[in-house]
Amino acid sequence: MHIIMLGAPGAGKGTQADILARELGLTHVASGDLFRQALEEESEIGLVARGYMEKGLLVPDEIAIGMIMERLSQPDCARGCVLDGFPRTLHQAEVLDQALDERGRRIDRAIYIEVPDDELVRRLSGRWLCRTCQAPYHDVSSPPRTAGRCDRCDCELYQRLDDTKETVRKRLSVFLAETAPLLEHYDSQNRLIRINGNLGIDGVADEIGSALRSQVSTRLNVTALEG
Repeated sequence: MHIIMLGAPGAGKGTQADILARELGLTHVASGDLFRQALEEESEIGLVARGYMEKGLLVPDEIAIGMIMERLSQPDCARGCVLDGFPRTLHQAEVLDQALDERGRRIDRAIYIEVPDDELVRRLSGRWLCRTCQAPYHDVSSPPRTAGRCDRCDCELYQRLDDTKETVRKRLSVFLAETAPLLEHYDSQNRLIRINGNLGIDGVADEIGSALRSQVSTRLNVTALEG
């Protein structure tokens, strides 16, 4: 089973992808983690990607596609996966469809988590990470006990270059221009599920689970009637 999590930066798709992957026994494949690993290792692809990420721009398709397809060929993705952060453009989606089709597979569902822009800016611009253990914090919703220090390891907190207000708004603009067409792509295939992203982590997870169960049940009932 292959599921895609869609949503603007800060919509919570990474958190929900992790929850859903655990519930379904699938691998969570996060493109952002793959890119950050490449940056930390200063690999060739990481150095190329750095310039785009620091400006809040999408990494070119050929770089993203090559990295993702290599990851999907690994043994832990044999049963499927929950994709988080990929595809981000219509071209990426079409290439992914083709690659999966060649393996006799397909995208089963695309889950779109909807959150208003103002809320997305609030979430992202107040976000901080521990430089050592990567524990997340937020100025409003989950501040550290000591300003600028991690509760877990007492190391320095930092803000990613793509989490400033100016860059956040640019990222949202890029999302609307280049990623929104994905909704039409998957909707035309009857694989799109829209979820209200303002229900809290547990509420959103419950909505996703209910929507998936409902669609699976409907599909089974239709099959039974046709039989």
